[in-house]
Amino acid sequence: MGAEAEVMVQLQHTIPVLDVPCCSDLDVKSPESTVLQFIPNIRSGSFADTGPRRFMEDEHIRIDDLSAHLGSLVKFPKPSAFYGVFDGHGGPEAAAHVRENVLRLLFSDTDFPETSEVDDAFLEGVESSLRKGFLLADLALADDCNVSSSSGTTALTALVLGRLLMVANAGDCRAVLCRNGEAIDMSQDHRPNYPSERRRVEELGGFIDDGYLNGILSVTRALGDWDMKLPRGSASPLIAEPEFRQIVLTEEDEFLIIACDGIWDVLSSQQAVSLVRRGLRRHDDPEQCAKDLVMEALRLNTFDNLTVIVVCFTSPDHQELSPMRHRSLRSCSFSAEALYSLQSWLDNKGNH
Repeated sequence: MGAEAEVMVQLQHTIPVLDVPCCSDLDVKSPESTVLQFIPNIRSGSFADTGPRRFMEDEHIRIDDLSAHLGSLVKFPKPSAFYGVFDGHGGPEAAAHVRENVLRLLFSDTDFPETSEVDDAFLEGVESSLRKGFLLADLALADDCNVSSSSGTTALTALVLGRLLMVANAGDCRAVLCRNGEAIDMSQDHRPNYPSERRRVEELGGFIDDGYLNGILSVTRALGDWDMKLPRGSASPLIAEPEFRQIVLTEEDEFLIIACDGIWDVLSSQQAVSLVRRGLRRHDDPEQCAKDLVMEALRLNTFDNLTVIVVCFTSPDHQELSPMRHRSLRSCSFSAEALYSLQSWLDNKGNH
């Protein structure tokens, strides 16, 4: 999983959430009164570690202000942000190549739609551009002579445009949303034991052997791995086609965790959300929370590279409102001297 890479541009955002089905036709409507009042306050942090592996093959990117990063000529709903985790295998080349070129592939080469308002036509255009970008990245790996045909990478991206959160995934990285403390999966792991993936693989002439695609690969979707793919234009059991989930963020949506499978091999979505939520309420530092999640996975003996991004959608004041209220109630106490003075005053009052 290649050398760690990171892009970071800070901006403030805030957003709401709906329950998300397993495919791309997600309802993005929510109660108007709640949605219109909510503006995402975006902050993020990340942490990556080689773990017990000899080499690092993960890559990631985080951009808290996408409009500023791409330039003033780009017109997106505000706030706008972009995040991605790329979990490489068969060498670091594929993940590094995708990380280096992902912004061009997704936002320049695909004629990405631009508007200040989110409507159905815009959503369709965004999904189409992201899908095209994933497929272009896959083809680019085949054309780059510096990338081995046995090198590949999973890819998960999260895009925030106004109150819209759209996740595109090919592979077994995972995005998990925290809504009022509850974990909501924003992606489906593309592994051979996932029933719909197994059916697709077998219909295309592939097979699953001991949990591996064609007895070789532990995922059913990835960019690269051209030694496993049939000639261009032919159907292949291993595909780069991403699946989409999208949601309209509300004030109940606290943060998003994006992480590679090294985290999810040893932690459930809810366990990760609970750990990060406790950390944010203590110190409100998403980067420290990302590190804590990596350290917990290492404590639980994960055997892979580890990369985590934590994206906060609500302001520190919003997150601390409830804990502060509880603390103020618990901290109401008297010193021994004050108790003695109060008792003396009460005794004197009783004597009058």
